[in-house]
Amino acid sequence: MTALLNMDELLDQLEAGVRKHLQERQIERPALIGIRTGGVWIADVLQKRLGLDEPYGELDISFYRDDFSRLGLNPRVKPSHLPFETEDRDVILVDDVIMSGRTIRAAMNEIFDYGRPASIILATLIDLGNRELPIHPDVVAQTLTLKDSQRVKLRGPDPLRIEMRET
Repeated sequence: MTALLNMDELLDQLEAGVRKHLQERQIERPALIGIRTGGVWIADVLQKRLGLDEPYGELDISFYRDDFSRLGLNPRVKPSHLPFETEDRDVILVDDVIMSGRTIRAAMNEIFDYGRPASIILATLIDLGNRELPIHPDVVAQTLTLKDSQRVKLRGPDPLRIEMRET
């Protein structure tokens, strides 16, 4: 397993990567959306670090999951909140950890229910690989390879911290 960077280093890497990506694509007014829960915590930090005036949006993708019928209703499902139009906007979709790509697919389906964005940039704190769908983040703070018995989880929101554990 690769050594995990500390939270400040992870956030610095993510911010630098997002700034570079926005500059390369000449995007000046992105709409920031975090996937609940960890992605929202990171979107909050990125919104401040990037100096974005517009508030970030929050997605709860529970109803959009392809395993919803197997999992059933989560009692903590909250409505999504996007305080801006997504139509023709460049969206930065933020999540804490990407693995299979299924959460991101669900998030994109929900975003399109609000409107058709000009583009979606995917920014994740940690990439664990193991894709089941052809979805790849544009910006990643760190890529990790875990053993089957290992799990990584973002805890927070204050302070944000990464927890590694054995199952």
